[in-house]
Amino acid sequence: MHKNFIDGVWCEGQTVRENLSPSDLTDRVGLYAQADAQDTRNAIEAAAAAQPLWSAGGSQRRAEALDLIGQEILARREELGRLLAREEGKVLAEAIAEVGRAGHIFKFFAGEALRVSGEHIESVRPGIDVDVLRQPVGVVGIITPWNFPIAIPAWKIAPALAYGNAVVFKPADLVPGSAWALAEIISRAGLPPGTFNLVMGRGSVIGEALAESTQVRAISFTGSTATGQRLMRTAGQRFAKLQLEMGGKNPLVVLADANLEQAVECAVQGAYFSTGQRCTASSRFIVEKAIHGHFVEAVSERLAGLRVGHALQVDSQIGPVADMSQLSQNLDYVDIGQREGAVLVQGGQALTRDTEGYYMSPALFTDTQSNMRIAQEEIFGPVACVIAVDDYEHALEIANDTPFGLSAGICTTSLKHATHYKRHVQSGMVMVNTPTAGVDYHVPFGGTKASSHGSREQGRHAIEFFTSVKTAYTQA
Repeated sequence: MHKNFIDGVWCEGQTVRENLSPSDLTDRVGLYAQADAQDTRNAIEAAAAAQPLWSAGGSQRRAEALDLIGQEILARREELGRLLAREEGKVLAEAIAEVGRAGHIFKFFAGEALRVSGEHIESVRPGIDVDVLRQPVGVVGIITPWNFPIAIPAWKIAPALAYGNAVVFKPADLVPGSAWALAEIISRAGLPPGTFNLVMGRGSVIGEALAESTQVRAISFTGSTATGQRLMRTAGQRFAKLQLEMGGKNPLVVLADANLEQAVECAVQGAYFSTGQRCTASSRFIVEKAIHGHFVEAVSERLAGLRVGHALQVDSQIGPVADMSQLSQNLDYVDIGQREGAVLVQGGQALTRDTEGYYMSPALFTDTQSNMRIAQEEIFGPVACVIAVDDYEHALEIANDTPFGLSAGICTTSLKHATHYKRHVQSGMVMVNTPTAGVDYHVPFGGTKASSHGSREQGRHAIEFFTSVKTAYTQA
């Protein structure tokens, strides 16, 4: 059994969870301990005691530890990628790439640990110096989703540790395997006991304990909007620092002047790969009427040729969805779209394969109106809809017609329209002639409106969340 890691010790939980592969329900990935509220409080106490030691140990020690973690992740990327594919359903090539990204994130923040800078400013008052310093926040609670079970933990844990914080890490209950493997690597990196803690289990139990504890000074969360709102009500009430990455309903605008082949590739890659289970997936194709028919025909043909299968099969291009509840939700939305009057032109059915799993064919709707539920609500599966528009101005209006604002794309050969779109679309990230899903680890990640709250993740901007600013005045 895989145990929790609290105060430098592997600990049994109160119960055990069986981790099954969504590609093959007879494939048991492992048994994983389930922590309760008291286990979580123990982890928080350990982190609070360890954090001053970790911070005082110096940036060189932190840099070396993070680099060591990154090196091992990269050295084991195929092994860890296979584990990730088994438990989450991402096809093997994507899973290995995700593990590689996690390794590079740790190595990036190993360097950033040595580059924490401040400011020395002359005061407006004679004889007084002013120093602006950055200090660790303290104990950070990290809550991660199931769709990127090693990359998202990496991009939260690495900066938290790099800047001298202690961590209590709660992974998604659905995918504990990759999180446990990452924790096991971290456990051997020479951190003081309690600096890093892993508590696996139900979000309603562990997340609530993290949100309520006054010793947890900051929480970095990726997940549903509803859960983010609950964290705001609980942790925000006690003025904890919050970083919330939540839903998306991302548009891909395709103008009549676009390279059609390129636009189709952007659409299919962005909406359907990783089984559509990415917060940055483009689930709304907003297409000028002049090329609407050609675009729909080309995307439909491409979808019909995609191979949906077991995540570990080398010829699979799309794996299963994560679990039965997600599959049921996806199929429910297919029914909702048809009842609303949209036309299902491709896919949208549950599939049978050689192994029992949660498979479905990628779905495409046309005749969609922007006010339909399938065009407004995050489905989080391989389902996308096409909305026909008159021109660029109409496309921009529809692109912004959503409560979310994470990622937005446009396919066009017009520099004028691309430039205008980058400035005026309501999203935190904009892609021109490239899929909406697919970001670099060394630049900021985050959205606007109901997609994000708090400072940006990843890259050098991560320092804004994981440190606090102190201004010190000195008179000689």
